[in-house]
Amino acid sequence: MNSFRYTDSFTLESGFAFPAIDIAYTTYGTLNADKSNVVWICHALTANSDAADWWNGVVGNDHVIDPGKYFIVCANILGSCYGTTGPLSIDPLTQQPYYGNFPLITIRDMVNAHILLRKHLGIEKIFLLMGGSMGGYQAMEWCVMENNAIENLLLLATSASESAWGIATHTAQRLSIEADGTWNRPSPHAAAKGLKAARAIGMLTYRNYGIMVQQQTDADVEKTDNFKASSYINYQGQKLVDRFNAYTYWQLTKSMDSHHLGRGRGGNLEAVLKNFTQRTLIIGISSDILCPLIEQRFLAQHIPAATMIEIDSDYGHDGFMVESKIISQHLAQWLAH
Repeated sequence: MNSFRYTDSFTLESGFAFPAIDIAYTTYGTLNADKSNVVWICHALTANSDAADWWNGVVGNDHVIDPGKYFIVCANILGSCYGTTGPLSIDPLTQQPYYGNFPLITIRDMVNAHILLRKHLGIEKIFLLMGGSMGGYQAMEWCVMENNAIENLLLLATSASESAWGIATHTAQRLSIEADGTWNRPSPHAAAKGLKAARAIGMLTYRNYGIMVQQQTDADVEKTDNFKASSYINYQGQKLVDRFNAYTYWQLTKSMDSHHLGRGRGGNLEAVLKNFTQRTLIIGISSDILCPLIEQRFLAQHIPAATMIEIDSDYGHDGFMVESKIISQHLAQWLAH
């Protein structure tokens, strides 16, 4: 992982100005002579800049996004806790971590930070910009903000605006965090139980009825407690608590709520999407209840040079991570044409 410090003032959509920001990023491979082999990956809610780790099967040696062929960049998003300026960073005014005083970050703020890093790395054109879920939000915003810098676009399990369903889910998650009695304490461990509950809510939308019943049903019909499904949800919640932070989770769900490509641009999503010039591959997951196929079909209908693939998977929203083999096959075929 590398770190880039931008030492000039960085102003957010809200008007808040950081005197400087840090951007953590990871690169793989080598930039070719004409700088035409850049693949930029935008990550989702709780991921980091090491895309070869969390998207193994898609990114890495002998995979479709191969560092032997491409110069691959993944930057940790603004507001996260994996090296880029976020709630755990030191506020230069107080010399203490921001915690709950961290300002509201929008998807566009994240993309503006990506653009700073693009310029720092001397990248003028991105051959392929790719992102799933919240990563897709960033990728689409980037295509609006710097249309001429992006040549090809891959979108997975994502949408042109955050839905009322998504906002409601995020609100329930934040209520869980806020209900923790340690919320707003000046500690990186504040609201750990609330974060665990928030992740539990999230897991119910990342997966679905079918996969939960298939994988988490107990064989012992005599049980009255300690069910397999309960253990699974507890395990997933604790796993996030051990690697993430409630302040960051609270802030980034707010960032997702801000996503609307038409905001400040006349409000018409169709009009914004029709201006996309990128050759675009859109992949949706049949069982996704968080960002269902209707959202990807809308994108495919209105982005001029779009191809739509619907993957039949039991894994719900998480299918964009789990189904790496079939995603790689479709991506490879699309890139070859």
